[in-house]
Amino acid sequence: MLKFKIILVMMLASLFGLATTAFAQDSVPTELDALRYQLGSGDKIRVTVYGEEDLSGEFELDGTGLVALPLIGPISIGGKDLAEVETIVSAKLADGYLINPRVSVEVLNYRPFYILGEVKQPGSYPYVNGMTVLNAIALASGFTYRANEKKIEITRKLNGKEQKLSVDNTTIVMPGDIIRVPERFF
Repeated sequence: MLKFKIILVMMLASLFGLATTAFAQDSVPTELDALRYQLGSGDKIRVTVYGEEDLSGEFELDGTGLVALPLIGPISIGGKDLAEVETIVSAKLADGYLINPRVSVEVLNYRPFYILGEVKQPGSYPYVNGMTVLNAIALASGFTYRANEKKIEITRKLNGKEQKLSVDNTTIVMPGDIIRVPERFF
């Protein structure tokens, strides 16, 4: 009976593994994938290498997306998400420096977002998690009387390419976004 249960569990596990592999291959990028935070110049991160205080610390990405880490030197992490950075740093540390390094990366300070056009105070503003376009416009003291509130655009860098997105007031703002509120024509 015990052998039967073990075989059944193994069969179910292999079926589940095949199903998730097939699903992962057929899946298309979702909106959540687009919202996965990608690091960029101006971001400040904390890298923690467990058990290695000298290798841990706070670092800022330069204008080209590089960060210089102890032992491994400069690495390019601009455009990568936190999980990818953890994998890259772990692999570099495992290549001749540490046995089975455990690395954690978190964002300390996000780069700002920008708002242009028909708002009362256009400019650069600090990013806050969960911010919507309406929140961003409120930070910029609201619309001017000439604002076209129905044609707001966001320019966002996705996978290294700038894309223009038509948005509404509930769209989530990401660090580095450029929000443009156009003028309406009477």
